Amino acid sequence: MAEASVSRVEADIVKFKENMKRIEPCEGEEILFEMAWRYCKDAEYNLKKGDVLTAFGCITYAHGLIDSLKYRQ
Repeated sequence: MAEASVSRVEADIVKFKENMKRIEPCEGEEILFEMAWRYCKDAEYNLKKGDVLTAFGCITYAHGLIDSLKYRQ
């Protein structure tokens, strides 16, 4: 079970980085863009520490921030 969770977080980190390559923040959105990267880095850090639950929360939040940029009008 733990290995499956680690694999899931690792896959989410890869997916996040791929999505970030396709997004260009508009003026005023740079802070969301930067925050998303910070949450990704936090996810990587917590995963290395063995705190998979916190890592999952961080990368999930990062994806949410990016979704707000992808679906803007």
